[in-house]
Amino acid sequence: MKLLVTQGNIAEQTADCIIVNLFEGVTMPGGATGAVDAALGGAIARLIASGDFDGKAGATALLYTDGKLPASRVLIVGLGKADAFDARAARKAAATAYKALAKIKGVKHYATIVHGAGIGGHNATDAAQVLAEGTLLASYRAPNYKREAPENGPALCTVVEQDASRLANIEAGVRRGESIAAGVNLARDLSNEPPNVLYPVAMARRAQTMAADAGLHCTILGEDAMRELEMNILLAVSRGSVNEAQLVVLEHAPAGSETEAPLVLVGKGITFDTGGISIKPSERMEEMKHDMSGAAAVVGAMQAIARLGMARRVIGVAACVENMPDGNAFRPGDILTGMTGKSTEILSTDAEGRLILADALAYVARFSPKAVVDLATLTGAIGVALGQQAAGLFSNNDDLQNALMAASNESGERLWPMPMWDEYKDAIKGDMGEVKNSGGRAGGVSTSAKFIEHFIEEYPWAHLDIANVAWATTERDALTPKGATGFGVRLLVDLAEAY
Repeated sequence: MKLLVTQGNIAEQTADCIIVNLFEGVTMPGGATGAVDAALGGAIARLIASGDFDGKAGATALLYTDGKLPASRVLIVGLGKADAFDARAARKAAATAYKALAKIKGVKHYATIVHGAGIGGHNATDAAQVLAEGTLLASYRAPNYKREAPENGPALCTVVEQDASRLANIEAGVRRGESIAAGVNLARDLSNEPPNVLYPVAMARRAQTMAADAGLHCTILGEDAMRELEMNILLAVSRGSVNEAQLVVLEHAPAGSETEAPLVLVGKGITFDTGGISIKPSERMEEMKHDMSGAAAVVGAMQAIARLGMARRVIGVAACVENMPDGNAFRPGDILTGMTGKSTEILSTDAEGRLILADALAYVARFSPKAVVDLATLTGAIGVALGQQAAGLFSNNDDLQNALMAASNESGERLWPMPMWDEYKDAIKGDMGEVKNSGGRAGGVSTSAKFIEHFIEEYPWAHLDIANVAWATTERDALTPKGATGFGVRLLVDLAEAY
């Protein structure tokens, strides 16, 4: 999907369709929508008066111009209530428009105004950014292994701005949105790939290729290097697989920032999770190819951070492992000691994400980080607590937690703070090791976070449990496709800029 920016009048654009919008409750269209309505002899006003279009969020109406405009079609998109209209609503409006047009075979090129930048009164750059994000996220197609070519929607979108003084800002916003959406869609691609295609070494290679293209420094540690560092907890998870574990380190350090304390992003990258000896039920086990969605989000965010040219040092770490059962696999009852010298008693080999994070988070202490954020598809219990509406946020630092909540509000990727009380330590107190890797069902989201906290060094840290938001079994809305969602990329980009 290609995005162009041009100065002009939306009513004069030559395209297969033009897009205008309307707030809920408006009875007489104004602005660009009013100009198009006038050219159509009041067709939009009549549509409103008839009750066939009410401007509610997610509503669309298609009109044919019958030669009254250069474009053959007009799509009107509802923006919802004006006092509730924000970046999230604007992003969804752009996505809704794309999805509506993707169903019409004759539309390959469409032109659109920037939702919210006119009568809505929103900042032109920000409005253009979320327009680009919504459009490109809605146009995403997962990797295709079928012999027949997939159906494709429109291939070109022209963003039209009449005010010449705002054109540069619109252009900047669109290009920024492109970079962020590309990062999200990269994360989606990685998480959607089948596990026989994307095993740990293959994921490391893709990250390395991305780093070379984006200008990031990439270091990959194999199992020998990790063994020298005594990352024995992470390596235990890998023992049952023929595929070697990889620790991928991506660094963005523009000139002048090389020695500053970095923001470090760490992602759980279980490229396939059988549960190991504590094997999972077979039903829906195929979805466990996305158990590396935390690592995928870190890789996607690092690509976006590099393309945006952020003037700060950011390091991304992807801990990539496959959890399989064989005669060499680690077992319930094992005692493991990792890089920090701290020990853990294994109750379940299916509680493996927190184990690889134990060593990955110990490793990043060498960077003397300003803050560390990890993302992991860690517990099914987080979905019981929060549904599919938000990821769980756990932190040992109020400033970092507040920054993440601000980034959540800005990006539209919702977080909800969860408790980290010391009482949760009781459930994971070990009998033979210092901590057990499972505290049982009660309070499982918080006991898992307390387990991870046991292994971190002295730095501000936050853990995001994204198990409930990283994968969608059906298409949730115009922005969220079936399969991998790419959750976390937009959030991390906003955090990296603001924290």
